[in-house]
Amino acid sequence: MGNGPHTPARLALLTSGGDAPGMNAAIRAVVRTALDAGAEVLAVTEGYRGLVAGDSHFRTMTSESVGGILHRGGTVIGTARSPEFRERDGRLRAVENLVRHGVARLIVIGGDGSLSAADLLHREWPELLAELVRTGRVEPEAAAAHPTLHVVGLVGSIDNDMSGTDMTIGADTALHRITEAIDAISSTASSHQRTFVVEVMGRRCGYLAVMSALATGADWVVIPERPPEDDDWKRIMCERLARGRLRGKRDSIVIVAEGAQDRDGRPITSQEVKDALESDLGEEVRLTVLGHVQRGGAPSAFDRYMSTLLGHAAVRELLDTSDEAAPKMIGMRHNRITHVPLGDCVADSLALRGALDANDFDRAMRLRGGSFREALDTLRTLIRSEPQPPRDGQRRLRLAVLHSGGPAPGMNTAVRAAVRLGLDHGHVMLGVRNGFRGLIAGDLVDLGWMSVAGWTARGGSELGTNRTIPKGKDLYQIARTIEEQEIDGLLMIGGWTGYEAVWRMHAKRDDYPAFNLPIVCLPTTIDNNLPGSEISVGADTALNSIVGAVDKIKQSAVASQRCFVVEVMGRHCGFLALMSGLATGAERVYLHEEGVTLADLQRDLELLIDGFASGKRLGLMIRNELANPCYTTAFMATLFEQESRGLYDVRQAILGHLQQGGNPSPFDRIQATRMARRCIEWLVDAAESGRDGAVAIGTAEGTVRMLDLQDLPRTADLEHQRPLSQWWLDLRSIAAIMSRPRPSPTVTDAS
Repeated sequence: MGNGPHTPARLALLTSGGDAPGMNAAIRAVVRTALDAGAEVLAVTEGYRGLVAGDSHFRTMTSESVGGILHRGGTVIGTARSPEFRERDGRLRAVENLVRHGVARLIVIGGDGSLSAADLLHREWPELLAELVRTGRVEPEAAAAHPTLHVVGLVGSIDNDMSGTDMTIGADTALHRITEAIDAISSTASSHQRTFVVEVMGRRCGYLAVMSALATGADWVVIPERPPEDDDWKRIMCERLARGRLRGKRDSIVIVAEGAQDRDGRPITSQEVKDALESDLGEEVRLTVLGHVQRGGAPSAFDRYMSTLLGHAAVRELLDTSDEAAPKMIGMRHNRITHVPLGDCVADSLALRGALDANDFDRAMRLRGGSFREALDTLRTLIRSEPQPPRDGQRRLRLAVLHSGGPAPGMNTAVRAAVRLGLDHGHVMLGVRNGFRGLIAGDLVDLGWMSVAGWTARGGSELGTNRTIPKGKDLYQIARTIEEQEIDGLLMIGGWTGYEAVWRMHAKRDDYPAFNLPIVCLPTTIDNNLPGSEISVGADTALNSIVGAVDKIKQSAVASQRCFVVEVMGRHCGFLALMSGLATGAERVYLHEEGVTLADLQRDLELLIDGFASGKRLGLMIRNELANPCYTTAFMATLFEQESRGLYDVRQAILGHLQQGGNPSPFDRIQATRMARRCIEWLVDAAESGRDGAVAIGTAEGTVRMLDLQDLPRTADLEHQRPLSQWWLDLRSIAAIMSRPRPSPTVTDAS
């Protein structure tokens, strides 16, 4: 039966093609968003195969159906390849099954092949529906109720090879798996002074290879879109690696994309690369093919919250669409959800594939986009065994690098990139030990190409950091250091105290002429509380640390009917609390920006009691560390247990400084490298042009931008040390939908 005038809207959901971590987060978001809007959701199990088979493959979903799946890899509704769907008769049966179940709204989560199939089904729908009516397999009334198939696609693929979106579901998690594996391989390779060849997935897309090479400090990479330009590339590769060893590098890592090829389109295999290295280097070379480990396991924090946002947007698109609307693909561009015509994305992806088939690699690189080309260009500099020599007659600038603020994963990555890029420009790079205290004391050291080797993966701060903000005579000492060391430009990699210190220095340049030099800040803090940048280096690693800890806490809690109140860092900024709440499925998030009242706690207590009385086994509340000075984490835990009526017990977990520790995530390593490049480019240009000024480099809506630090008081809440504009606060309503208790729908007809 179709949707009558008093029948709730009904939509179907399927996952198809290869599985990808984060698919379950998207499924959960689709189901809970639809139920919150009063719609019904049918899951089609086993992808297009289930769509063709019908009957038991159509399952009505409730809120409980998607409980406890956020942290699971793969897809709980199954996926499968379907040769039957590729045939017209298979698609005819798929249309018949959809109409019989009263469905004319379909969400497909899969790769480019799956979304191409969804676009084809939309285009063929009227023709197939007419044939079903003509042959008596569908009643005319049912056909009239479903004249159009409304389709929305979400890209679930670790390869990140679909046009129209910056990131696909699963790609970030795959980068985590690759990075963790190469970090482990690097330690044993360094111990034995050995070369490793690592093959990564990606089909004919080099994204995973390039980004994992940036994130791990690899020494060479081979990808489909940019084959080796020299026919003698094997000799060049071996010579480059050999020079690195002569300069003191103990290990060599070569990353090969599974679809790598030469300029004639002939495949370049990882075994071929291994054999070439063994032959020319005269040493044992190990080969590791990472395989399907890259697409398995729990999704990263980013894949969890991005997939949640995509799933929510997909439902809103379907429920708000008109009969004339073309299929849409929901993606992420410049850190914002986008709605793009699915047909255009499919056509662009086919065009890129065609360029590779024709060995038109320049066109393939253009179609990949500017950020991909920039990443590859940066990588080609960083993998050199030594910097290019200074140009004849070039003025060699003296550029200093220092940290300020609390330690944040990615600080060392940023220093390595800045130092190597600066040296490659022909300049002198100075490291300031111990932050502004070192600048006051004149504690500087020359940084060479190999002095930062291995820093990509290290957490903490090799140069040292603290929260000192210079004032009074400290400013005089800093001016003396700048003059004595003949510093031409300063790069501050750090957090709020660094921004404030640079702001004060810039304000005092009339008193201290030495401060009339270019200074640039690179945002690095787990709190993500800096104006001018939507995401700071270190915040992603902290989120993943929180998510990993909460996953373990939830396993403990569900075994014993328990509620946990988890305190996370962030000072007065709620980024970590809100985003970790989205990524872990917390029922409640307490933010300083919103405040906490006794009435809030009373309402939350009642929800806990009702939930556990109805069979609930787990409760999770996440609290920002400074959400309220009175209602502390201990107070909340005590209150919730005291009034629990014996239905559950309560524990508190204060995660503390584990959020600041650990190796940086791939995202933070790539972001640190990308920002460091822009910082060095700005410093060099400003110093060579004789300009001064104090700016902060940041990302806003996915593009790198600059904030003049003179505007700090106008762009930030100085009292609470956070930006005035906080984009993540717009996600509170989605977090509420994901956690809101709701009754199961009244199913009118799902047979």
